[in-house]
Amino acid sequence: MNARFNERLKALEYKVKEEGHDGRANIEILNLFLKPGSSVLEIGMGPGTDLDIIAENHRVTGSDISPAFIEMVRDKHPNLELLKLDAVSLKTNRKFDCIYSNKVLHQLSREELKLSFKRQFDILNPEGLVCHSMWFGDKEVVYHNQKFQYYSEVTLPDYLNNNFEILFHKKYMEMVPDDSIIFVLKQCS
Repeated sequence: MNARFNERLKALEYKVKEEGHDGRANIEILNLFLKPGSSVLEIGMGPGTDLDIIAENHRVTGSDISPAFIEMVRDKHPNLELLKLDAVSLKTNRKFDCIYSNKVLHQLSREELKLSFKRQFDILNPEGLVCHSMWFGDKEVVYHNQKFQYYSEVTLPDYLNNNFEILFHKKYMEMVPDDSIIFVLKQCS
């Protein structure tokens, strides 16, 4: 089997595994802060579940590092703007009103998260917003040979480079009570 087939198969397996899980509740919180029709970049869109929900009220651009996920979403939405982006470097000349991710940035090392927030600041329009969900806590967990960083409202500011202020944060349950946290941040002038 070729690499493209293997990557596409992994993307389809992920889509099946995540069926029924979406960020609708988090997006509803974001919508309290974001004007309808705003431009939103989703980092790590995966199969596009949250992208579809965000598109109900906003102009969306999807992004992922995986060509298989980009291909999967493009098959469903041929006219949607999709970018192959790394969550750290975010190499694009585009500017957005908001950047969103659902359980993506916790996969970055702590140093990579600092770099990502610096780059997010650069590609936001003035007074732009970011909305990210992460695992809640102050630890690093290794699961299936992958490291996951946990953050809280106390620890996250260390990674924001003084470029963002926390407008809102709330713990919520993904698998067990208070295992996750959502942040809405505003770009500092």
